[in-house]
Amino acid sequence: MSILKVARMGHPVLRQRGQPLEKADLKSPRIQKLIDDMLDTMSEYSGVGLAAPQVHEGLRLFVGLLHDEDPDERSGASVIVNPEIVPNTPARADGWEGCLSIPDIRGLVPRFTDITVRALDRDGRPIELRLKDFSARVAQHETDHLDGVLFFDRMTSFASLTYLEEYSRYHADEGD
Repeated sequence: MSILKVARMGHPVLRQRGQPLEKADLKSPRIQKLIDDMLDTMSEYSGVGLAAPQVHEGLRLFVGLLHDEDPDERSGASVIVNPEIVPNTPARADGWEGCLSIPDIRGLVPRFTDITVRALDRDGRPIELRLKDFSARVAQHETDHLDGVLFFDRMTSFASLTYLEEYSRYHADEGD
């Protein structure tokens, strides 16, 4: 497998809406290799999620550590294709987020705390996941990438914006 180059904030691919994948597309060796490479890349960079646009592929696909779902046997991560997110409650909570495309920066982002994700798995089978708290946050963050949205766009205030070193020093014990 390969470790892919991660697009950084400012690259146009991060601001474009990804194209949906058809079930037939998922059977192609190119897409299956892309999925495996994304899993390896996410692991290499100690990420909890990675969207296809972050690796220069304008597709509606992400991988993530969504512990509520049956994970990919090799990586422990879930493969989510063409996700649709439905909030199960209007409740939102602020939580610290970072992004592989915006290295060394963290900020507080409001997200729904309880969602349902309707999508396809890597084999094109329909899945429906109920995700809460951290797993819900990861799915919303990665789905935002598929819509050309970065976590900065969701922040209600930039007052919490911090470098990773200061986050670790002053905020890491606040919980995520």
